[in-house]
Amino acid sequence: MDIRRRPLKSSRFSAASGVHSDTKASDALPLPLYLTNAVFFTLFFSVAYYLLHRWREKIRNSTPLHVLTLSELAAVFSLIASFIYLLGFFGIDFVQSFISRNELEASEVRRRFVLREKDPDRTDMRCSDFSIDRPAIKSSCSVEDEDIVKSVVSGEIPSYSLEAKLGDCFKAAQIRRLALQRLTSRSLDGLPLEAPNMDIRRRPLKSSRFSAASGVHSDTKASDALPLPLYLTNAVFFTLFFSVAYYLLHRWREKIRNSTPLHVLTLSELAAVFSLIASFIYLLGFFGIDFVQSFISRNELEASEVRRRFVLREKDPDRTDMRCSDFSIDRPAIKSSCSVEDEDIVKSVVSGEIPSYSLEAKLGDCFKAAQIRRLALQRLTSRSLDGLPLEGFDYDSILGQCCEMPVGYVQIPVGIAGPMLLNGCEYSVPMATTEGCLVASTNRGCKAIYASGGASCVLLRDGMTRAPVVRFPSAKRAAELKFFLEDPLNFDSLSVIFNKSSRFARLLSIQCAIAGKNLYIRFSCSTGDAMGMNMVSKGVQNVLDFLQTDFPDMDVIGISGNFCSDKKPAAVNWIEGRGKSVVCESIIKGDVVAKVLKTTVPALVELNMLKNLTGSAIAGALGGFNAHAANIVSAIFIATGQDPAQNIESSHCITMMEAVNGGNDLHVSVTMPSIEVGTVGGGTQLASQSACLNLLGVKGASHESPGANSRLLATVVAGAVLAGELSLMSAIAAGQLVKSHMKYNRSSKDITKIGSERPFS
Repeated sequence: MDIRRRPLKSSRFSAASGVHSDTKASDALPLPLYLTNAVFFTLFFSVAYYLLHRWREKIRNSTPLHVLTLSELAAVFSLIASFIYLLGFFGIDFVQSFISRNELEASEVRRRFVLREKDPDRTDMRCSDFSIDRPAIKSSCSVEDEDIVKSVVSGEIPSYSLEAKLGDCFKAAQIRRLALQRLTSRSLDGLPLEAPNMDIRRRPLKSSRFSAASGVHSDTKASDALPLPLYLTNAVFFTLFFSVAYYLLHRWREKIRNSTPLHVLTLSELAAVFSLIASFIYLLGFFGIDFVQSFISRNELEASEVRRRFVLREKDPDRTDMRCSDFSIDRPAIKSSCSVEDEDIVKSVVSGEIPSYSLEAKLGDCFKAAQIRRLALQRLTSRSLDGLPLEGFDYDSILGQCCEMPVGYVQIPVGIAGPMLLNGCEYSVPMATTEGCLVASTNRGCKAIYASGGASCVLLRDGMTRAPVVRFPSAKRAAELKFFLEDPLNFDSLSVIFNKSSRFARLLSIQCAIAGKNLYIRFSCSTGDAMGMNMVSKGVQNVLDFLQTDFPDMDVIGISGNFCSDKKPAAVNWIEGRGKSVVCESIIKGDVVAKVLKTTVPALVELNMLKNLTGSAIAGALGGFNAHAANIVSAIFIATGQDPAQNIESSHCITMMEAVNGGNDLHVSVTMPSIEVGTVGGGTQLASQSACLNLLGVKGASHESPGANSRLLATVVAGAVLAGELSLMSAIAAGQLVKSHMKYNRSSKDITKIGSERPFS
């Protein structure tokens, strides 16, 4: 979500950039960095000049250089100390520019690292999938990752193998996303890659940029610049310090016994003194670096949460207060604190004084309404909503059209199957699902279809239906209206009345059925690029109002009488169709069946007959003569903002397979009479769903040919179903179904430890 942030006055935030700024190592210095640098600069050159002057005099007087006075010895110590400081600290801002990087970029990097996959072996750092100020397609990443992206685009590396090759699920998704955008020349802006507010458990990472002890992201440390690991460097300087200290004490004891001045040094003693000073300064400044950094960096989980909340502030330019958190990390959600004013509202909602559904209207802030509703819900139920994200979503976009009384949102991963070659064009199909193997299986089907020359799809019908039920005093009067409506002479006048409801609605047909004195009237109309339920309902209401004049004894029982039939399995949809009626076919070559699908043509034909046809008939299936069409339909519906409940009739499908070309090749087809989709209205307007539609090239309404985008989407759905059917049937025929699901569709969690969480015991 593109949420604007305002500058924060906290010392941990940059007022200039308005984004989080990490505490620096230089903050521990007693003076500002520029003053400290100036002091050591002056000290270094002053003592250097003094020593050069003194040693020049010694050379002129033939005095040994290693014979030092106390002032010269102090000058040597000062020179060494200032040199070591300048060597290690003078360029600290310059070094930190590499360590911290640009603050906006660093904030984004931290957010992504916090949400890394649970892979204990990952040691690489992810590149950004796209920068904040540039389109996703023009995004940049590291040279290594750029090479991988190019390999995926060229086809050298299969997209489905990225997880296995990289060993990093997030990076694989990131690179696949980049490659997909470049291949399709379409942006996926709006489809989030990360979830900044998901509480994801992290496993220890081996990279030096992560803490193996805590298993959470650790900001880059100053110690990362050391040539050796910190523990080895400390060990070296420890050994050096105590060794030279012992040597010097031993030598000075002998000098005391022999009445030799202590400041008269041999070259070995002078080297020992230098080593002692150097090791002492190192140990003083660096030995406790982990301990010091624990204060500088603080607890990483807490710091990550603080950054997340500040970055996701509301788009309110007048807002000066910091939002109360809906729940803290270590405290139950119901114990969360907020401002006194918000606390009063929460209590009013809990007591019932303020209805929960009225919060948006009363507060004028959709996010705050969801936040308060969430708090009240947790207190009422005594159950935590940890894990259900609240921030990072535009609640204004759903007000009055998508969801009422929100308390958060559910995240579903979106995978890409394809490219799918359909009617001569390539499509990358977005699928939102939590079922393992589904995207991979559909992708394999797309590969087999592509290798065989693609699939062809034909739209048979396009008409959304609505069927009101009306009642008459007698069956005779009901029959009279039936005859009137089915008379072709009356259709034109009824069409004029119906079409007034919308500039896209066009009445196509009227079908009637009688049950006693009740009449069911099934109107069918085209609806442009909208799915069209509301559109057809308005047209039906216009016609009913018109008919009331000639049939005053008509009693309208309901605008929907289930003869439509919407969101229910019904033979009328299976036979007559509803929405888009589509047939899709492809001829799969025999060698592709063997190499890609790992089975044979006769095995697939036999399995389809016994499973999809005979088996479904025995089960009394209604429109279910397929293997798993609903899987693919549901996944695409969720990804593209369709009504998931309409998956019921949209998944009506009969899959046919037969051997052709002398039994060498396989002809496979799917016939789907009632795919109900749209590209405008409803959930298609949300950012993520809109991005998925954009990926397919069907975002919004078609200006050239109204309805073209929704019809194309229906053909894509049918093509994806064809691919899914082909792959699953092949897996069953080859005996691979159980094996693949055991490998890819089983959780590693101990379900005995997962239970209903209560904030209070």
